[in-house]
Amino acid sequence: MSMKVTTRQVDGVTILDLSGRITLGEGSVMLRDSVRDLLSRGQKQILLNLADVNYIDSSGIGELVSAYTTVRNQGGELKLLNLTKKVHDLLQITKLYTVFDIKDDEASAIASYARA
Repeated sequence: MSMKVTTRQVDGVTILDLSGRITLGEGSVMLRDSVRDLLSRGQKQILLNLADVNYIDSSGIGELVSAYTTVRNQGGELKLLNLTKKVHDLLQITKLYTVFDIKDDEASAIASYARA
């Protein structure tokens, strides 16, 4: 199953609804391209909705970290939303849970962005 990305805007925050698998190849490339595209258009408040992501491999984890770093370096914020138990556990094991700003509901996630 390949990854799908849907983009939407809510109160100045760009939400990427991801579904499928973030893995070596298509999944991680789609994530990278989506984030770069948003940054090139000046959209720096990015929320990754991972509710429908059922698997992330080591390449996918690397891509999440890379996206996070790229957005931060451009002066933006990248946050994660609606982690599945599998993804939550993976971030705990890799000690990345403390790196990302992770939210459980969309409204509070959107409210958490500093208004520019």
